[in-house]
Amino acid sequence: MRENSMQQQRWLQRWILSGSRSYSNFTDMIMRPPIKPQARSSIVLFAFLCLLVGAFVSTRVLDSTAQSQRPTITTKAALTIPLRIPRKKIEIPLNCTAFNLNRSCPGNYPSRLIEDPDRPEPHTCPEYFRWINEDLRPWARTGITREMLERAKRTANFKLVIRNGKAYVEKYRRAFQTRDVFTLWGILQLLRRYPGQVPDLELMFDCVDWPVIKSVDCKGPNATAPPPLFRYCADDDTLDIVFPDWSFWGWAEINIKPWEALLEDLKEGNKRRKWVQREPYAYWKGNPSVAATRQELLKCNVSEKQDWNARVYAQDWLRESQEGYKQSDLASQCIHRYKIYIEGSAWSVSEKYILACDSVSLIVKPRYYDFFTRGLVPVHHYWPIKEDDKCRSIKFAVDWGNSHKGKAQDIGKTASAFVQEELKMANVYDYMFHLLTQYSELLRFKPTIPRKAFELCAESMACQANSLEKKFMMESLVKGPAEASPCTMPPPFDPASLHGFLRRKESSIQQVELWEKKYWENQNKQ
Repeated sequence: MRENSMQQQRWLQRWILSGSRSYSNFTDMIMRPPIKPQARSSIVLFAFLCLLVGAFVSTRVLDSTAQSQRPTITTKAALTIPLRIPRKKIEIPLNCTAFNLNRSCPGNYPSRLIEDPDRPEPHTCPEYFRWINEDLRPWARTGITREMLERAKRTANFKLVIRNGKAYVEKYRRAFQTRDVFTLWGILQLLRRYPGQVPDLELMFDCVDWPVIKSVDCKGPNATAPPPLFRYCADDDTLDIVFPDWSFWGWAEINIKPWEALLEDLKEGNKRRKWVQREPYAYWKGNPSVAATRQELLKCNVSEKQDWNARVYAQDWLRESQEGYKQSDLASQCIHRYKIYIEGSAWSVSEKYILACDSVSLIVKPRYYDFFTRGLVPVHHYWPIKEDDKCRSIKFAVDWGNSHKGKAQDIGKTASAFVQEELKMANVYDYMFHLLTQYSELLRFKPTIPRKAFELCAESMACQANSLEKKFMMESLVKGPAEASPCTMPPPFDPASLHGFLRRKESSIQQVELWEKKYWENQNKQ
């Protein structure tokens, strides 16, 4: 036994010295001499252990060799390597303490946007941004002089001046409710979102609904260039510059939340009842006293003699305010398959709420447009309703939708997706940014701060606001600079593409009117 053991050790030494690392070579060597069976198992186990040790040693040697061939990094060089640390979003709260002590706007907010090479690439702006170029076209050749600007003062509620990223306001007359307050609040949020990026400018703003700059007054050989006047809507006969309305930051008088929060509520409201489970009628609720066309709509309500497929309700806002707005929650009104939009004294802020409801929006032929509605396409985003034959037109629209449920649902979903994605607050701010930037490039004078103007900042507005106004301001506060740059503008319309777009919209409306005509012809034959 001892002799066999010594002999095995000599064979193992010979195998190692020979440089062979093959298991088969090793077993050949140890199996050649006569070995007793009881010794073979111990020899094989010993061989496996040797192989494992050899593999470990070889790996360490090769690894150390590779390490010695790698370039070393000195401590000084290592310090210059940029670390991939996740970006922390900058948030700068309101400094009401400093404002209340000094009665002046604090200077703790960044004056410019810090360049970050890792910032996400900006996306392309929605198509309706192309209308910015059309709205500013009246001044493309002449530019805007101070004389033109001062002529817009006739009806303006205030003048806004932006100098070095700060806002200054000169007020001329009171606006209805808090329209001017929340419009200015929205502009301050734009300055917080893009500090130092909004160029110097002066503009006049009119908070009344109906536009006043008539295009006919600016035609002819002796006509003067139109005064540039900002407001919330315009029409084909006017040249007022459309701007996002105050309700995007809240409508305190009727308890409508800021748009960002309300958009989430509407999204949740849509989930409560599927389209096919909703009431198969057209719904409208609003103030009919502001326009004759709304009073006519009341005649389309269901009665003992006639059902036009419409469920129309007059809204008493005074009673609603006294009862805590229990019957005017917008997210709870998405329970009908169809919702009617009809203008008031001019355009109505309700259009965006109606479009966001997943219901088919039945839009009574509008006269006015705001900043985004020119991007809506008939039969794709909404169903057109005749203005001069509302009841029959609504009846046909509902019957058509209930007979073509798949197509009707698609129209409702497309409108909701448009509102949720293309009308989210980031795009509202970007529209404001591009509009003001292009407007400033037209100015042929250096913006100056009027003697009667005062500096406006978020602190001077929110820190002194009361109750619901302050609540809405805090909810819509831009907490810090944006992480991304403004979206990239799409190219302007060329005459052919603009004409083609408008012609397609008109053709879609004519197609619906043809379907409606045939529908009533068949009804009369029965």
